[in-house]
Amino acid sequence: MNILVADDDSVSRRLMQGILQRIGYDVVLAADGVSACRELTRNNGPRLALIDWIMPEMDGLAVCREVRRHREESYVYIALLTARQDNADVVAGLESGADDYLTKPCNPAELKARLLTGRRILRYEDKLVDAREKMRHRATHDALTGLWNRGSVLSHLTDALETAARADYPVSVLLCDIDHFKEINDLYGHLAGDSVLEEVAARLQHSVRKSDRIGRYGGEEFLIVLEGCTAEDLRPCAEQVRAAVGATRIQTGNRALDVSISIGAASFPSWSPSRSPEQLLRLADQALYDAKAGGRNRVCVWDSALPFAGQTSIVDSLN
Repeated sequence: MNILVADDDSVSRRLMQGILQRIGYDVVLAADGVSACRELTRNNGPRLALIDWIMPEMDGLAVCREVRRHREESYVYIALLTARQDNADVVAGLESGADDYLTKPCNPAELKARLLTGRRILRYEDKLVDAREKMRHRATHDALTGLWNRGSVLSHLTDALETAARADYPVSVLLCDIDHFKEINDLYGHLAGDSVLEEVAARLQHSVRKSDRIGRYGGEEFLIVLEGCTAEDLRPCAEQVRAAVGATRIQTGNRALDVSISIGAASFPSWSPSRSPEQLLRLADQALYDAKAGGRNRVCVWDSALPFAGQTSIVDSLN
């Protein structure tokens, strides 16, 4: 494990380096507080640090404060090295953000034990971060498909439209529905239906840009948010998605099923900042209705040249 040693005295630095290397640490050296702060606040910097209290330009207390202010992605365990033993000094060090302190010269056995304590705390912190990320993922993602859930993808659509209004670029959506999905569940069971949902989700992800946001909108419906996608680009993009899903049969247990999707597509141009997510989704939903009514396995696109109150969709592709 990496550990940073910051001390303006070169002899002390080298002595500490030797002790730490003998007990298995990879040592990063800093001759002053500024260098120490730079190392500890960079991405993937050391997460253990021994900082001398008295250093030029930036003392150990200032280093602690700066690290606590700027290092947020992962915790750094900091022990101050000091000859001071007054209670007021100890309190000042801990209040600055230090986790521990060691009096100089350090006893090697005590140093090893203190650092083991620090590593144990870092492991606990990593477990808490991991648990938090898993909870966040469960709160924002669909458990079956791994896609964003309805609330998350709708929140993203709202944010995308607000950003697009300021930055002057279009936003489009694809509302995708698996054709005859109820029949799949009824004929082959819900496990087969789940397999179809998982595979369709995977094919949707591979058929769009990495920057596009895909969410499970309902039972067998998926919503794709396409930022920067113009009305002219929307039709070929939707066709690509439709073709990707139906390109090959989907294996469910010992069966291979022909699966297709219907897509309703709609776009708000960059000059429509007042349009809401609800309006855009309503247009896409109407287009999806027309696609399913027209025979399924096809794309219908809302014609943005028509007024909102009289929208009509255009059949683009057939089975």
